[in-house]
Amino acid sequence: MTRKKSVTLGIISVLTSMLWISGCNSNDNNDTTAEVDKSVSAQVGPRPLFLVGQMQDSELKDQLAQCASNSFYRTDFSIGHRGASMQFPEHTKEAYQAAIDSGAGIVECDVTFTADKELVCRHSQCDLATTTNILAIPALANKCSVPFSPADAVNGVSATATCCTSDISLAEFTTLKGKMDGFNPNATTVEEFIDGTPNWRTDLYAGNGTLMTHAESIALFKAAGVKMTPELKSASVSMPYDGFTQQDYAQKMLDEYAAAGVDASQVFPQSFNLDDVKYWIANAPEFADQAVYLDDRYDLSGFDPQNSATWSPSMDTLAADGVKIIAPPLWMLVTVGDNNAIVPSEYAKAASAAGLKMIAWSLERSGPLSQGGGGWYYQSIADVIDNEGDTFELLDVLAKDVGVMGVFSDWPATVTYYANCMNM
Repeated sequence: MTRKKSVTLGIISVLTSMLWISGCNSNDNNDTTAEVDKSVSAQVGPRPLFLVGQMQDSELKDQLAQCASNSFYRTDFSIGHRGASMQFPEHTKEAYQAAIDSGAGIVECDVTFTADKELVCRHSQCDLATTTNILAIPALANKCSVPFSPADAVNGVSATATCCTSDISLAEFTTLKGKMDGFNPNATTVEEFIDGTPNWRTDLYAGNGTLMTHAESIALFKAAGVKMTPELKSASVSMPYDGFTQQDYAQKMLDEYAAAGVDASQVFPQSFNLDDVKYWIANAPEFADQAVYLDDRYDLSGFDPQNSATWSPSMDTLAADGVKIIAPPLWMLVTVGDNNAIVPSEYAKAASAAGLKMIAWSLERSGPLSQGGGGWYYQSIADVIDNEGDTFELLDVLAKDVGVMGVFSDWPATVTYYANCMNM
């Protein structure tokens, strides 16, 4: 399959490029370019150049290749998604440190709570069976909401287990070890169930993942000098939980930054629940400008990022309600244009026109792009995705044409490399 974003030559394109590199973009009301911090070095490793090597010949490939021997630095454009979770167990100290070392200027802790209502970093309240060793600890495995049940191949039944942070206390949570997210649906034993890492990830760094409380993540990030983007996760238990309301939960998350002496300018609180964002806007105005609405309107029946009539609420309504930053998945921001070029979607154009800043998620979370076009995250451009180098093709469009202020990645070094190479 041959297609690449067309390279426009001539004076106009050169001038446009110069303007963008200097910190401008096509949307005068949405100047969101993140700068590189040349006071903090970053180690990007071999993956960015591997991706460059996979690209088809283009001006972009040449530009990226010329940066091979450059020095690299931290940038807020690079956001560590659950840390550096492509190779390290997500939401562990090791994953966070890898993201920091690879130049992520912002790192994410997904926030949920334990049985004693203490805040911890997990992507889901009930993911402990697939992201930790809880099933290997009988005393804790017995507390799981749904204990391990083996697969029954004869009757077509998959192995299952559901273990939640709300099943155990904070003290018990801290005894767990993180592992790469995954499970074996054909398992007949706990050991087989735990051994389910996707084959495009690795267990090389997963032997002893250190789980983190929310407060511990704040201390780690503060010491490293990076910004923080906590996501308030939907509770899997009914709320209020033992008197703990949704508003209590939303406020408690912010209170832990105040208790740690972290200025609100260093925090980008996120939620898929628009009411959480509105609560912060109304009750924590110091966080309002950086509160992030994680857009899940793709779950609406008939949603189409090319048709604004299918979005509710509208972009203008979000802006009128005080939302400043919106964060959709990658595929909602781009589509396929003329000559099979990747171009901004109508969704991206409308968000920009409404004055909303945008953050994209999540790069490098899928398996190999050469095997199936990248899956869910790339669905709007799957027909023109055919090799690993397309990671940079998409990133270039998100940065220059869509004008996102940052990109979540499971391997932040890739975004760090791009931002440095483009002199952002």
